[in-house]
Amino acid sequence: MDNRILLIDDEESIRKFLRISLQAHGYEILEASCGADGVELIEREKPDAVILDMGLPDVSGLEVTRAVRSWSWVPIIFLSVVDQERVKVDALEAGADDYMVKPFGLQELLARLKAALRRKMVVPAQGPLAYGDISMNIERRLVTVGERAVSLTPTEFSLLHVLLRQPERVIPHRDLLNEVWGPAYIEELQLLRVNVSNLRKKIEGKNPTPERILNEPGVGYRLSCPSISSKQP
Repeated sequence: MDNRILLIDDEESIRKFLRISLQAHGYEILEASCGADGVELIEREKPDAVILDMGLPDVSGLEVTRAVRSWSWVPIIFLSVVDQERVKVDALEAGADDYMVKPFGLQELLARLKAALRRKMVVPAQGPLAYGDISMNIERRLVTVGERAVSLTPTEFSLLHVLLRQPERVIPHRDLLNEVWGPAYIEELQLLRVNVSNLRKKIEGKNPTPERILNEPGVGYRLSCPSISSKQP
C-alpha cells in the first residue's frame, strides 16, 4: 500500500502543488487547511507522515505538533516561510522531524520525506542492547532507564541505537547525522544538537548535568554510564 501523506497548509496553491507532485511519486494524499482539521485527520486516518505549515489560520504549527506528540510519533516535516534559527529550534524541540524553508526544491522535499519514513519503518537487525542502566528492546521499540520506561520518537530511538552500539566511544557529528538521517544531512549540526537535547531530557530525567549522553566539543557525542565509566582504568 502507498504511504499516505497528510498536508496541513491553508494555501490551496501549495497543497495543489504538493498533491500533484507527491501523487506522481506514488504517495496517497490527505489534506487539511487548518490545524484543528489536521489533528483530527491524524487521529482518525493515521497517515504515515505529515507535511505541516507553520502559519495556520486557527493555531500555529507548533501547537499542532505539541498536541500530536502527546499521543503519536508520526513523522512531521515543517514547511515555513520563516528562515530563523530560533523558530527552527522551537519546531524541532516541539517534536518535528525536519524543517524546510519556502520556497523549497521538490527533490529535496522528496529526499527528506523518504528519510523520515525510513526512520519510522526500519527496525535494526539486532537483539536487545544495554549499557549501564539503559536497555533497548529493538523488536518492541522499548527503552528503559533503570525501572523507568522512556517514550522516544523514531529519530530519538535511532540516535540512541547508534550510541548504544558503541558505548564510551566518541561518535563524530557527521557519522551520527549520516547514520540517523542520511548523507544529505551531514552538515545539519543544529538538527543533531536539538535531537540530542531532546533525547537527553528523556534519558537523564531531572538530572541537571548530563551523565549519560556526553558532548565532546567540536567532535561528537558518546554514551556513558557513571557507574561503569568510574570503574574503568
